[in-house]
Amino acid sequence: MYYPETGNAPFPNPEMPGSVKKLYLEAASISNKSPRGSAALLRLGIQILCKELGEKGENINNDIKELVKKGLPDIVQRSLDIVRVTGNDAVHPGQIDTDSPDIVNNLFDLTNVIVEYMIALPNKVSGLYKGLPQDKLDGIIKRDK
Repeated sequence: MYYPETGNAPFPNPEMPGSVKKLYLEAASISNKSPRGSAALLRLGIQILCKELGEKGENINNDIKELVKKGLPDIVQRSLDIVRVTGNDAVHPGQIDTDSPDIVNNLFDLTNVIVEYMIALPNKVSGLYKGLPQDKLDGIIKRDK
């Protein structure tokens, strides 16, 4: 199949913001031909995702630090840092073999994991929580005071 060219990348998480999804799909379209380019695009997507999550989006390392201060789970922080470091090494001399399709395929998975933890899961839980009866919600609020 020649079009659409998606490489071996998994489909993006349905909850992925459009600005990130655009870069994700571009990275997927070149992943077989340029794993390094794909890694760099995924890193950029993570930086934009941090901005979507309320951070400044100017320095990805600082954005991750701020998200950690706000209670970011360790697994998400590690996923963000893996994509950040690997993507950085794709465009700067580094020690990670970003020409490896296996490494880049893992970055696609991690990007989806980050979106799942930071957007999809909170949306799902919030929707279910809001569906609880009002008297039960009032009881929870009273309990937590």
